[in-house]
Amino acid sequence: MNDEIKKSRLSVFSSHLTRLPPASSLMASEKEAALAAAPSDSPTIFDKIINKEIPATVVYEDDKAEERHCEILGCLLYTAKLVAKQEGLEDGFRIVINDGPKGCQSVYHIHVHLIGGRQMNWPPG
Repeated sequence: MNDEIKKSRLSVFSSHLTRLPPASSLMASEKEAALAAAPSDSPTIFDKIINKEIPATVVYEDDKAEERHCEILGCLLYTAKLVAKQEGLEDGFRIVINDGPKGCQSVYHIHVHLIGGRQMNWPPG
């Protein structure tokens, strides 16, 4: 797969469609990972999954071109809604996009987190 197609591929991996424990138990480790991470040209976990180096069940994938994420964000949000319905989250869900160290981003590859299956709280933390 060439680099252009690899970077423009929209994928949803079922290995990431898990019911999460309460947010408080995950925050410290995610915050530490985000503060330690930095943008890099090295392959991310998502690049490795796309390249079949890490096994995953892909539940959605297409070849949308990337225009530095402007167009793809709409596709990501719409796809997240489709996957939420597929996963039985009709009662509600949350979509999270982490950006930068203070946003708790630890993998520098555009992606969304679809969270559901439990009551969300506000503010989100």
